[in-house]
Amino acid sequence: MTVTQRRGRKIMMTPGELDEFLTSQRTCRVATVSKGGAPHVSTLWFAWDGTSLWLYSVVKSRRWTDLRRDPRVAIVIDTGEEYDELRGVELSGAVEFVGEAPRVGDLYAELDVPETLFARKNFGLDEMPHDGRHAWVRLTPDKIVSWDFRKLTSP
Repeated sequence: MTVTQRRGRKIMMTPGELDEFLTSQRTCRVATVSKGGAPHVSTLWFAWDGTSLWLYSVVKSRRWTDLRRDPRVAIVIDTGEEYDELRGVELSGAVEFVGEAPRVGDLYAELDVPETLFARKNFGLDEMPHDGRHAWVRLTPDKIVSWDFRKLTSP
């Protein structure tokens, strides 16, 4: 994974800031490529385990179909209203599908951590509810670019 930036080094998040940001944020925008090459952007909740971003996607969605055909993705998580408050991260790479699709809750050790993180963060539960419509996609990013415009005003 690459976490360096040529431009914007002054506003780049440190590894600790990046981890805190991705752990605390809830919503991301996922960009996929359609069969005809057109971009498609959709919004999802996610979980960050310190290494990978985990997406719980509806398996009958355009996003899922796009990723099955072409696993390349770019994901943006950002926040802030005023210019000097803007913070965000772009992660890119190829996703992997993990577990059964759709997910019905069969035991799958690799999903223990992301499901616990996701359930606590998004549902306030200790266990992941499974609806038989969603499944897991993991992005272990090849590239990460970050920005924190609050650093522009700091000494």
